[in-house]
Formats: sequence, C-alpha cells, structure tokens
Amino acid sequence: MTTKQKKQLAILMLNMFIAVAGFGIIIPIIPDYLKMIGEGGTAAGLMISVFAGAQLLMSPIAGKWADVYGRRPMIILGLIGFTVSMGVFYLSDNLTVLLISRAIGGVGAALLIPAIFAYVADITTLKQRAKGNSYISAAMSLGIVIGPGIGGFFAEFGLKAPLLLSAIVSFVAVISSILLLKEPDREPYVQTNESESLPRQLVSSTRKPYFFVLVINLVMAFGLMAYESVLGLFVSETFSATPQQIAVMITGTGIVSVIVQLFAVDRLVSVLGEIKVVLIFIMLAALGFLFSLFAGSYAIFFAVTLIIFLSTSILRPVLNTLVSKMADKEQGFAMGMNNAYMSIGNIVGPTLAGIAFDIDMRYPFVMGLVLLLVTFAGTLNWSKRKATATFEQ
Repeated sequence: MTTKQKKQLAILMLNMFIAVAGFGIIIPIIPDYLKMIGEGGTAAGLMISVFAGAQLLMSPIAGKWADVYGRRPMIILGLIGFTVSMGVFYLSDNLTVLLISRAIGGVGAALLIPAIFAYVADITTLKQRAKGNSYISAAMSLGIVIGPGIGGFFAEFGLKAPLLLSAIVSFVAVISSILLLKEPDREPYVQTNESESLPRQLVSSTRKPYFFVLVINLVMAFGLMAYESVLGLFVSETFSATPQQIAVMITGTGIVSVIVQLFAVDRLVSVLGEIKVVLIFIMLAALGFLFSLFAGSYAIFFAVTLIIFLSTSILRPVLNTLVSKMADKEQGFAMGMNNAYMSIGNIVGPTLAGIAFDIDMRYPFVMGLVLLLVTFAGTLNWSKRKATATFEQ
C-alpha cells in the first residue's frame, strides 16, 4: 500500500477503535446493572435486539446515503449517534429509556459501519481489500479489547462511571473525525431505480451475486450475538464472575482476535481462499459452542470463548471482503445490506437467547450450535454450486 493509503486507513482505524471502545466500556457492568434495576436475561437480549433493530431499519438508507452524500458525513453522524446514546444511558435507570438510548446507538452504527467499509473499498484495490478490511476489523477488536478492560477498572469508582466515560470517548471520536477525516476519491454515484424502502432493498438483495454471503453473515450474527448477549450473565450466575473477571475474559479473547486479524487473515485468504476459510472457521465456532455446554469452570469457559471469538474475528473480515468483491461499484448499497442482514441476526439472536436463558442457562448455546452446523452445511453446498458454475463458464 502507498503512504497515502496507510494514512487514510490509520484514520479510519482510529475512529472505529474510539467508537467501539466507547461502547465496549459498558460491557462488564451490564450483568450487575441489570440486577440493580431488577432485570435479567430477557432484558439483556432486548438491549442488544433494540440496538440491532434500529440498525436494521436505518442500514438500507444509510448505505445509499454513503454513496450519495459521501462517506465522511455518515461517519461523523454515526459517531454523534453513539455519543448521544451513551449520554442518555448514563442519565437514566429506567429500562424503557435505556432501550431508547440503545435505538439511538443502533442508528449511529447503521450510519457509521457501512460508510467505513465503503471508504476502505474506495481507497484499496481488489487485491488489497482483504488486508484493508482486516485492519478495520482489527481496530474494532482492539476497541472491544481495551474498552471492557477500562470499563472493569472504572466500575470500581461506581457502576455508572463507565457509562460517563463511554460518552466522553465517543465525543472524542466525533471531534477527531471532523478534524482528521477527508472524503475519499471515488467514482461519481449513479442513481438507480432501487427504492430506499427496507422490504424492497431486501428483495433486491436476493438477486445480487453476494446474496448467500449476506445470509451467512445473518446466521453468524445470530449465533454470535446469542452467545454474547448471555455471556456476562452466564459467567456471573454460574461461576460468580465479577465485572473485572468479565472484563478480563473479553479483553483476553480480544487481544488474540486483534493479533489474528492483523497478521493471519490476509495470509489465510492468500493460501486457502475466502470460501475454505469460511468453512473451516464456521466449523471451529460450532465446536466452541459444543464445548461451552461442558465447561465446568471459569477458566475452561474462558478457553471456549477464545475459540468462538477467534473464529468470528477471522470470519468477519473475510465475509465482508467476499461481499465487497462481488459488489462491484455499488459498495455503499452492498455494505448497507451486509449491515442490515447482520442486524436481523442481531435482533433475533439476542431476543431468543435471552428468553432461552431465563428457561435454562445452557439453551442459548444449544441453539447457536445447531444454527452453525446448518450454516456449515449450507455454505458447503453453496461453494460446490459456485465452483460448478465457474467451471462451466
């Protein structure tokens, strides 16, 4: 990559890191926070589902806006949404208001994420795309690593202290984007007849060459968010884990994820190709869900979580790269749809996991295991059909 590309990627990574770290700060306190306001697994699932629902509704519009109005304005508006969301969260102990704050954060995510990945597509070649996306994913993982660690530390000063810090960090991201981020050079947007209505966008996406990859992203999001939504509650209830121990678990797994995304993803794709990488790590994630059913201690569950997070940290940039490569010139629309499909998984997964958790704490892991095995079978079949079609051409 050229020096200019590296500088642009560094700015995008910084902004993604600050935004995700600001959100990750609150993760360790969620179990104790929900107990404080008399809520449990269902509320934990709703907090993630409402975020994802707002993200879903906004994603098709946001993706097209990124094409029409530019990447930079959407990134800045998305970061403002994160800031407002954390501020409202800090100021209230009412579940309804907390859910409203989560909806605002979901809108922010819908504006931010497609714009950043479209920005990467603008400044990289097809050969560089996997590396560029892995760098952005690494910045996200690093934010997840450092954010919870900071949150666990600041929870010592009061349960709501991480919420205030999160709002401040997100505001810093807004200022840094305004000062440092420039609009990338790209081809002029060509208006299409596709409606911005979500149902029409989803129907339109079924005719795209990258449709099945969108489905894989949906299923992966479902399984991962089902796991993550009850992770803190599970270790708190089963192993009496403290906010600090939850922070250590997320931080430890996140460090490995960052290292893998920075140094392994590009090499794995170069050696195996995207399809084989997807198949291998879907199966590895499924094994992680299986092992979680038999974890008898915090340390063993920590190791299982590491397997799952390692797998998803590789799958995320590889799936994004597949969509980007197949999208040609409609990067904003494709990444908006990618975000929308993940949001569907993020809505349904935590909601069902929260309900299942309140029935039996292990049910969410059984649900995730079955879903990943079905996804593996579907992906294997799709890859064979794709290979056959390519050979016939």
